[in-house]
Amino acid sequence: MRQQSGDASLLRRLNSAAILRILREAGVATLSELARAARVSRPTAEVIVDELVAEGWAEECDEEQGDRQRGRPAKRFRFRASAGHVAGVGIGAGTLRAMVADLNGTIVAAAEAPAYEAMTVPERLDAVAALVRGTAADAGLAVDRLAAVGVGTTGVVDGAGRVVKSVILPGWTGLDLQGELAGRLPAPVLVENDMRLAVLAEHWRGAAQGHDDVVYLFTGHRLGLGLLVGGRPHRGAHAASGEIGRQSGEHWQVFRHLVGYAMEVEPGELRSHQQAAEFAVERARAGDGRAVRAVRDFARNLGEGLVTLVNPLDPEMVVIGGSLARAGDLLVGPIQAHLDECCLYPPKVVASGLGSDCIALGAVRWALDHADHLLFS
Repeated sequence: MRQQSGDASLLRRLNSAAILRILREAGVATLSELARAARVSRPTAEVIVDELVAEGWAEECDEEQGDRQRGRPAKRFRFRASAGHVAGVGIGAGTLRAMVADLNGTIVAAAEAPAYEAMTVPERLDAVAALVRGTAADAGLAVDRLAAVGVGTTGVVDGAGRVVKSVILPGWTGLDLQGELAGRLPAPVLVENDMRLAVLAEHWRGAAQGHDDVVYLFTGHRLGLGLLVGGRPHRGAHAASGEIGRQSGEHWQVFRHLVGYAMEVEPGELRSHQQAAEFAVERARAGDGRAVRAVRDFARNLGEGLVTLVNPLDPEMVVIGGSLARAGDLLVGPIQAHLDECCLYPPKVVASGLGSDCIALGAVRWALDHADHLLFS
């Protein structure tokens, strides 16, 4: 919005922000409704709305047939979500994903690109920037028209967007990811840990809607955690909240039942932990009793680990995400049973339905929060 000086101008900007926020939340409103909600006079509301329309933040709605039959209706206005856009990016070891959304969070373009473990850091950064540019172009936008670009990455990420530590991506530890991407993209860049963005996505568009205290467990090529406390992702004193770190016997041991089953059934086939898990889940769904037992034992091990978080944190919900969330009740059932047995207040356990888009979607929400702050503060 236009920057003006003086107390009167400050009041006008505050009133403009208030009316714009009300209009966005209401969907559609008349001048009288806006004036009442913002506690300003109707003439003041009319002047502000005229300015918002002229600047592209609001638009007048078309009259409905019923209104025309009753005579001249009151003018109705709505927030113009297409006045601004944000992007969200998920940086994975094997895949990069990006989305562009309008200011109401409607996804208008999405794309993905392959990534490889052998990529150098500059190559991976260049690939991320190219994906953002391409996705923005698919939405009919130049990158410099984006209000913000949210980025989710594995590792401990500090408040300045630096990757303090990472064990997944080569060369990522110590990387000023926010600064490097800001040098490649002419838009504000915000970087956050991927698991914190995943639980934010669940709270916004996923299984955790309406729940403010949530544990998110990522299951797939690795195990990860995201914690939502009071409706916000919890970062911790060192921005390391949710990092599982090095466990006694290595946390990969939780996969031993699945790996053992896969090796027993097809001893000549070499599989990663994730591949063994997906193989066992597929066979369990087909009715293989040994596979069912292996998946159940795996789920119980996950439940045993979750108890150490659930009892002290007292969340309302546990969301199982990642590629193994597709197992559904094969995982959810045994985990729920174990938490019911061991927790004073057992949370509800659910499988995520957001799939592989979860981190990029959380990055969109993170970028929208930044845009909202600029618009409405």
